Amino acid sequence: MLLLAVGGVAGYGWYLNHQIHRIDVRGLTAGATKGADAGTENILMVGSTSRCALKVQNPAYGLCQDGVNGVNSDVIMILHVNGAKHTVSILSIPRDLFAPNARTTGAFKIDAALYQGPSQLVNVIQEDFGIPIQHYVVLNFDTFANVVNALGGINMYFPMPVFDAYSGLNVPAPGCIHLDGYRALQVVRARHLQYKGPGVTTNNHAAWPYEAHSDLGRISRDHEFLRVLAAEVAKRGLGNPITDEKLVASVAPQLTVDAGFSATEMVHLILAFHSVNINKAPETTLPVSVGPNVSYLYDGKDEGDIEFPAAVPDQQAIDTFLQINADTNTMTGAPLPSPSSVTVSVLNGSGAYNQAADTQSALEALGFQGVGVGSTPVLASQLETLVQYSSPSNEGAAEAVAHSMSGAVTLSRGPTADGAQVTVITGTQFAVNPPASTSTSTSTSTSTSTSTPEGAAGTAAAAAGFQPPSPSNPSLTPWDPRACTASGGAGS
Repeated sequence: MLLLAVGGVAGYGWYLNHQIHRIDVRGLTAGATKGADAGTENILMVGSTSRCALKVQNPAYGLCQDGVNGVNSDVIMILHVNGAKHTVSILSIPRDLFAPNARTTGAFKIDAALYQGPSQLVNVIQEDFGIPIQHYVVLNFDTFANVVNALGGINMYFPMPVFDAYSGLNVPAPGCIHLDGYRALQVVRARHLQYKGPGVTTNNHAAWPYEAHSDLGRISRDHEFLRVLAAEVAKRGLGNPITDEKLVASVAPQLTVDAGFSATEMVHLILAFHSVNINKAPETTLPVSVGPNVSYLYDGKDEGDIEFPAAVPDQQAIDTFLQINADTNTMTGAPLPSPSSVTVSVLNGSGAYNQAADTQSALEALGFQGVGVGSTPVLASQLETLVQYSSPSNEGAAEAVAHSMSGAVTLSRGPTADGAQVTVITGTQFAVNPPASTSTSTSTSTSTSTSTPEGAAGTAAAAAGFQPPSPSNPSLTPWDPRACTASGGAGS
C-alpha cells in the first residue's frame, strides 16, 4: 500500500510532502553501499492497535476512555526491495514471539515493543534478529480502513462460515464477499478464528472449532489479503495520471512514515517496482516454536501465550529474505568472522548441571576461543538461549556463534562477561552443532542427534511442550478467505 500511495506522477512530490505524516524514528540503519546487500532497502510496516490515537473512538475496537489504551503492533511486516535484482519480498514476524530486547527494561513479546515507540521496535528487530531497517511505515485501525475504502474495497471468497468474537468478523455463509475498510480490518485482525467445517451442523458459534495457531493463521490471511488488494489495484491501471492522482489523494493522508522517508525516494521506489507481479513476490513468515497453551511466567511476570525462535529455520528464512549467503553478516553484508577470531564466554542461565562448561567445550570444538564460564539467575522454567554482544562492532561475531547452534536461540544486545566479544547465556532448548568431521551431535547434555527437529534441541523443546518450528511459507487452510474468480467462485 505504501508503493501504491506514491504511484502518481513524479511532480506530485510537493503534495506528498504535505499530506503524508512524518515522525521521528531513531536508530534506522543507512542503506548498504557495498557487500551482499548493497542497493537494497528494508521498510518496516506496522499495524498499530492504539485506540487512543484514533480521531473518532469506536466501541467495536474498545474505547480509550474505558482503559483500552495499550499500544501494540498487531502486524509486523518487513518489505525488502532489491533494485539490482528488481525484486520485492515480505517477511512477517509473529507478534507473540518472545524477544530479549523487546523493551528497554528487558524481555517481552515483540508486539509490546511499540509501547515504547517506533524506535524501540526498530531496535529489537535489528538487535535480536539482525535485520537492518531503513524506513518505517505505520497504519492504525482507522487509517487502514480508510486506505481500503480509498481503493474501493476488495472482494474475497470465504470457503466456509467463519467467526471471530474479538475482531467482529462474522461470515455466516460461503461465497464471494465485498469487504469495505471496516470489514477488511475484521479479516486482517482475526486471530481467534472459529470456522464451521465439514460435519458441523449447528449455527451456534460456541460449538465451532478454533483454528490451532491463531497468531500464525492471521499472518497467512494477511498475506493473502495483500495479494488480493494489489491485484485489485492493478486492474485500475497504474500509470494513468488521472487514476493515480485520485489514488494518491485518497491514500497519502493515511500514511505515517519516518521523517527521513522523502517523497523523492517514494517516487523512485514506485517507478522502479510498480510493475512487479505481487503474486510472484515471496511472502515469508519467520518460523517459530509455539509454546504450551499456558501462560508463560518470566522473571515473575505473566507473559501469556508465547512463541520461541527456531535458530536454524529462522536464519535460513532471514538469509533467503535478504538474498544473502549463510556466511554473510545480515546487518552489514560483510563476511562473518572465522570462529578462531571470536572470543566467547558462557553463563549458565537454566541451572542445569555443568551446562556452561559443556557449552564452552562444544563451542571450542568448533574453533571459538573460550574465555570464561559462570552463571546467572534462572528466570523461567523454559528459556531461550541468548547470544549476547555489547556493541554493533561485535554483532557479526554473535551471528557466527548463533549459526553454530540450534533450537530456541536468538541474538541479544547486552553486556558480555569476561571481556568476551560474545557471551552465550544458556537456556533450556538448544544444542551446539557438531564439528564438520563428526557425525554425532555435540550438545550440552548426553543427548545425541534424533529424528526430532534440530536433534537434541528439538528433544528438549518437545519435552517442554513446544511444537516443531512452523513453516516459513505456510499454505492457506480450507477455511481461509482467498481471491474471488470473475464468476464469484474461489480463486487460486
